[in-house]
Amino acid sequence: QVQLVESGGGLVQPGESLRLRCTVSGSDITHRVMAWYRQAPGNERQLVGHLASNNYTVYDAAVKGRFTISRDNAKNTIYLQMNSLKPEDTAVYYCNFYYMSVPWGQGTQVTVSS
Repeated sequence: QVQLVESGGGLVQPGESLRLRCTVSGSDITHRVMAWYRQAPGNERQLVGHLASNNYTVYDAAVKGRFTISRDNAKNTIYLQMNSLKPEDTAVYYCNFYYMSVPWGQGTQVTVSS
């Protein structure tokens, strides 16, 4: 059974940074396109960006230039480096496979507030 475990969230002030981690068990991510999503209160889950096996990345316009997705295939883990955080980045962040998603993990809460 594939499991996704997100971690690294927290409460930060505007302009600060966070690095989220998503560890995958039960499936090898090496050749998979991986993605980060986020869901703000009252909103639907939205795609933040995705990362191909060749490290090609695509980002939502709202985070482009501030967020970076990376992967460590040896650890079966992907990361989301978030810089210059804004209050509108407040959400629960999730990872999943971009194609053929699996059941969602619990996510990790990111709150950006002064």
